[in-house]
Amino acid sequence: MGTWNVQKYDRTTAGEQGMTVMDIGTITFNRNGTGEKNLNYSLLGVTEKDSSPFTWTATEQQVTIDGENSDLSKTWIKMEDKNRYQKWKSTDGARTVQTLELAKE
Repeated sequence: MGTWNVQKYDRTTAGEQGMTVMDIGTITFNRNGTGEKNLNYSLLGVTEKDSSPFTWTATEQQVTIDGENSDLSKTWIKMEDKNRYQKWKSTDGARTVQTLELAKE
């Protein structure tokens, strides 16, 4: 819980060049299962601004973010889960894998 800096966001599609952006903003997780994203990044010349609220749930193995119009709204698998660092992965169900690296503010 708390506010996390999104240090790295990576999107890789099989057979294509991957895309990585660094230091794209923050995600805040509140104890009551709500949160807010404040993200701003550009992939392939398309600028994305995501400052929408969301709800979330978590288990020991995964985090689910539910919200509208966001690439981050999905279930993420926790690859690394430390007090001040998190690394999550998810897929789009087809060929794209996304990775998020978060560091505690």
